[in-house]
Amino acid sequence: MAESPITARGKDFAAWYQDVVITGDMAEPAEIVKGCMVIRANGYAVWELLQRELDQRFKDTGHQNFYFPLLIPQSFLQKEAEHVEGFSPELAVVTIAGGKQLEEPYVIRPTSETIIGHFFAKWIQSWRDLPMLTNQWANVIRWELRTRMFLRTTEFLWQEGHTAHATHEEALEEVLRMLDVYAEVAEDVMAMPVIRGVKTKSEKFAGALRSYCIEGMMQNGLALQAGTSHDLGQNFGKAFDVKFQNKEGQLDYVWQTSWGVSTRLIGGLIMSHSDDKGLVLPPKLAPHKAVLVPIYRKDEERAGVLEAAAKIAKDVGAKLDLREGQTPGAKFYHWERRGVPLVLELGPRDLASGNIVVKRRDTGAKEVVPQGEIAAIVPGLLERMQKDLYAAAKQRLKDNTVLADSIEEVEGILREVTAEKGGGKFVMAHVKDDAVCDARMKQFKATVRCIPLVDEYDGPGKCIVTGETVPQRVVIAKAY
Repeated sequence: MAESPITARGKDFAAWYQDVVITGDMAEPAEIVKGCMVIRANGYAVWELLQRELDQRFKDTGHQNFYFPLLIPQSFLQKEAEHVEGFSPELAVVTIAGGKQLEEPYVIRPTSETIIGHFFAKWIQSWRDLPMLTNQWANVIRWELRTRMFLRTTEFLWQEGHTAHATHEEALEEVLRMLDVYAEVAEDVMAMPVIRGVKTKSEKFAGALRSYCIEGMMQNGLALQAGTSHDLGQNFGKAFDVKFQNKEGQLDYVWQTSWGVSTRLIGGLIMSHSDDKGLVLPPKLAPHKAVLVPIYRKDEERAGVLEAAAKIAKDVGAKLDLREGQTPGAKFYHWERRGVPLVLELGPRDLASGNIVVKRRDTGAKEVVPQGEIAAIVPGLLERMQKDLYAAAKQRLKDNTVLADSIEEVEGILREVTAEKGGGKFVMAHVKDDAVCDARMKQFKATVRCIPLVDEYDGPGKCIVTGETVPQRVVIAKAY
């Protein structure tokens, strides 16, 4: 028997992930461009579905899509001191254009707070111009040292929302509203449970007052920050002189937010649901929700099977696999690796019995159903698979979340965890929001992932690092 092209998860989770990405037609490394990837057809189709889900929610909450320049004057980043310090190591800078040295270098967009701040200053004069709710779908460049397809690449695709408000209360309401949008898409569309929380001050976005996030747990127990929403306060308003006349006739600086998710979501999707056979996609994000493979051995069987298959495929909304020169087994293998939720099989025996075979990708369970009922059955099967994938991921999160009451206990749980070996946990412990505590976690390559917005445990307790009383437990884990 030929060796599987996919490394087993238990043997090397990182290699398994890479294999699933490649065999699933999701992406491949762009060797000629450092740290970049080519997003292949299946991967880009999943991204388009995610875009659609997110974009509609943005528009439903009053946001409009804009597009801002890829090149940002270097001086713009230097206007907000914390922002430029946070991004400096990751910047790619253009110094020559048109064969000439530029008077001022351009930074290739790592994020757009600065250039959008410049235009907000042009567009906003009065409280009547607020709130200003913008979003852009774009690519960004961050010069990463260690890359992994979808999870961390030099260039990646994302959306970044940017809004301006008259009061801090309105801005904070926006920050939390968009965090909820991200969590809804993660859980209801991606079938990936997440914890909503606030980042520690040390881990917040450079230039923000506070950063909020959703954190998911992958199958190896490592955390994945799947989306962030930032309360920027008036920091960028002051840096770019974004003033407005308030209702009292006084000049004030706007309160801004920014929030974003990226193609990293696809990495989270893969690591949440896929198995040793390859990609598993939740039905809501599957480019093909069902594929019908016709089976015939003799020429005289072909016409009858294909006629019935075409009708059923149309009724069900399934893709009909008519490729010549491929055995049914090769076709099943092809769609299995690409994560198609349901594969239908129709052969001469099924034709004679009036039945059809349907197989679920997640469980591998086969069911024989009457051909006349398949169109009505498929939507229910897809809905059940969507719910089952979420339930399995939710149970995994519950089973691998543990309490700890000392730093030694946390370190003992997490010290040997790696992306390759797995075995990770979400450790809930009382930790103060302080740089000293963050630094202590990093000694064993863990971080405080977030302080949950909802405390599901035992309330206040003693910080395991400083001994001071803190309001609640936080999430500590190793992460991508």
